[in-house]
Amino acid sequence: MCQSVGFQTKTEVSEIPSPDSATSIEEMPTVDFAPAEIVRYRAAQWHGVYATTVQLISHEQFEYRFKEQFHLLIAVEQGVRHDGETFVEGLPPSTMRDYSHRLIFVPAGRQLLGAETPRLLTRSICLYIDPHTVPANPDLRFAELDLEPRLLFEDAGIWETVLKLKAQIGSTDPGDRMYADALSGLLAHEVMRRRAVDHAPTPSPRGGLAVWQQKRVLEFMEEHLAENITLQAMADLVRLSPYHFLRSFKQSFGEPPHRYWTRRRIERAKTLLADPRAPITEIAFDVGYGGTSAFSASFRRLTGLTPTEYRRDLE
Repeated sequence: MCQSVGFQTKTEVSEIPSPDSATSIEEMPTVDFAPAEIVRYRAAQWHGVYATTVQLISHEQFEYRFKEQFHLLIAVEQGVRHDGETFVEGLPPSTMRDYSHRLIFVPAGRQLLGAETPRLLTRSICLYIDPHTVPANPDLRFAELDLEPRLLFEDAGIWETVLKLKAQIGSTDPGDRMYADALSGLLAHEVMRRRAVDHAPTPSPRGGLAVWQQKRVLEFMEEHLAENITLQAMADLVRLSPYHFLRSFKQSFGEPPHRYWTRRRIERAKTLLADPRAPITEIAFDVGYGGTSAFSASFRRLTGLTPTEYRRDLE
């Protein structure tokens, strides 16, 4: 874990100001970075949404934190670290090394914490959503929804909307502002759509996981493939005891969770081995192994080849 560094104090605000108000970035509900001088911003305000692009300008270690009465959506365009950890209150922490093109959703009142040493300079888009003023359909009662945190997930619809909003940062055209306001409302609806998908009632196979449970746990495994997650943490995701989760997972997928996880790690490793420039030691770390010997033994057990032999066959 990175050594702790100091945070600067941020002014508290109760709501996102209107787009016409003159408010500096220090007065907005932004993520706190430490040291603050390693970050460069571009910012824009629309109705119910405040947006910033975040660009690191140094490879030194840094920390970040956030907890406000706003929803925070982060789209990581580039995020590759030597080491570090990201934590969202209510979820297990993630040490995923390459988290580029991933999303983080922090509901209002939840805490985001992180510390890392970047391998590549981090670029991201942060969208601060005021649940009470964002222009969503009032009949859907967006401000009353109990939204769940999500860490380093993928969603094509949300990602596309975020990029459209990013393109409006810096524009002074009134037509562009109206378009951005509409996109802000669309973003709230995309967040609600994701929640509806996650909670969709679906029949469960006899003795196995329900379809929504299968989807959630498999997404979680893919997002945390290189990490050592406890059986309890996975069971909590789908609201089962560890015993029932283990039995239901095996019923649904024909193998226990740890064996499925190992097999997915090796599949990811095969993809990484296709790049002849990638060191095998680095690949071992990227898929969750502490060294090349354990990685090679696991790889050979599942494929019949060592990583070096597999790469040679690809050539």
